[in-house]
Amino acid sequence: MSDNWIIALGLIVPGVATGFGAMPALFMKDVSRKWLDAMLGFAAGVMLSATGFSLILPSIEYGGGGLVAVLVTAAGVLVGAGLIDVIDYFAPHEHLIDKHHEGVASDSLKKIWLFVIAIAIHNIPEGMAVGVAFGSNNLSNGIPIAIGIGLQNMPEGLAVAFALMRENYSAKKAFWIALITGLLEPVAAYLGFGLVRLFHPALPFILALAGGAMLFVITDEVIPETHSGGNERIASYAMIIGFVVMMVLDVWLG
Repeated sequence: MSDNWIIALGLIVPGVATGFGAMPALFMKDVSRKWLDAMLGFAAGVMLSATGFSLILPSIEYGGGGLVAVLVTAAGVLVGAGLIDVIDYFAPHEHLIDKHHEGVASDSLKKIWLFVIAIAIHNIPEGMAVGVAFGSNNLSNGIPIAIGIGLQNMPEGLAVAFALMRENYSAKKAFWIALITGLLEPVAAYLGFGLVRLFHPALPFILALAGGAMLFVITDEVIPETHSGGNERIASYAMIIGFVVMMVLDVWLG
């Protein structure tokens, strides 16, 4: 298989994995909050490991590895986190698990759109991270993060589907919504890929920016949700397992 085909699949498949992960919702009526928290904890661990090993460390390496490279990476992380923070602060959205509302007040948007916006805030940084990693012209950076994001998207897709079903959406509708929201990632992936190709000298900063965006989502959105239902211990161990799985994948495939 040519490199172009590998890149194309790498940009698309992780987002589709969200729908694949949501498929059990078509056959199961519900899943316990404990398992939802464990699955999201695993996803958080994969995201955290991918951020460190596939985005931040390569950012420093591409920058030359010296003090300037570290400072460029640090600036990228802070800018990426800040950008997602601004979006999170202003975009009206409602968390699927603990149901709290964030962003500006909006009585005109239906609850489903508040859910979709919340999922988009998760998925867009993930998609961009995959695109940026492949845009570095090094498949050993792109393949591990594509596999890792795909792995973490499966439990995330299932959690999204069951959360929607608890809001009285049918299993089929919940599945399709989970799949469609997952397809936001390939769009963001191609944007990230194109951004790196257009501004390749800025690759270290862009890698770090994607990493900072991911870090913000993990610490502000995912981990707090997994720790809000009394399942902190199982969610923490699941996160550690996810981290280790992604670390092994990154070293093995990278």
